[in-house]
Amino acid sequence: MSVYVDQERNRFGRMVMCHMWADTLPELHEMAQAIGMDREWFQPLSFPHYDVSLSRRTKALDLGAIEVDRREGCRIRKAIRERGWSDADLADMRAALPAYDAARAKRARAVK
Repeated sequence: MSVYVDQERNRFGRMVMCHMWADTLPELHEMAQAIGMDREWFQPLSFPHYDVSLSRRTKALDLGAIEVDRREGCRIRKAIRERGWSDADLADMRAALPAYDAARAKRARAVK
């Protein structure tokens, strides 16, 4: 089982972000916690992943994440989709997440 980070460079305010995903959700959340991500930053709707800053991307790579290019990332995500996530797990996870509130998230970041 593995955790992956892509080579994307997407601007988010002053930050530059990429994506982190894994073969299993427990691995993904474990790595996210290890690199200092908040669980509320998890994004389950398009494909379960975290958007990570380049500094956290470096930490993830140091902890064993695998760097992939766009083509390899698409191939891996397709294989995970074909293998399938448990519908029950995804439903439980989505139900447990609060609705995303950009203003609340910005205030929370300012406090830290």
